[in-house]
Amino acid sequence: MNKKIILLGYMGSGKSTIGQILSNATNLAFYDLDKYIEERQQKSIKEIFQTDGEIYFRKIEHQYLNDILNLNEEAIISLGGGTPCYANNHLHFEKENVFSYYLKASIKTLSERLEKESSKRPLLDQNEDDLETFIAKHLFDRSFFYNKARYKINVDTKSTDEIITEIKNTLI
Repeated sequence: MNKKIILLGYMGSGKSTIGQILSNATNLAFYDLDKYIEERQQKSIKEIFQTDGEIYFRKIEHQYLNDILNLNEEAIISLGGGTPCYANNHLHFEKENVFSYYLKASIKTLSERLEKESSKRPLLDQNEDDLETFIAKHLFDRSFFYNKARYKINVDTKSTDEIITEIKNTLI
């Protein structure tokens, strides 16, 4: 069975960046689940949320995640921030061939990274709370699912190189 490396965590935790760098360092295929969905649907995530709704999005997100996990290749997959919380997607983290990493960032770090991105992120765009409160509520709701990951990496004070090294050391 082909090894799958799954990167999960809140939006802004670095999943896509780390996934791409790790892919380059390991020569493994890289799939950013949100980009994969956008390519297949020919719409941005924001457009899917607006035209089809979140329930439709979560349904296709689950299907496309399963499609990638079933590919006959070793791969790195960066999940959307909410992916682990829906359709029992977190159960994939228990599979023998899956190496899952929760890229854990503090509310302060996430808030600083996401401050300028609300127009690109549907859940932030419709948010009424201040950003730190919104993130804190989400992290509280999602922490159960995020903590199902096999490995947790605190990314607050680490460089991308340090994070990549930490991941590679667990794969040996």
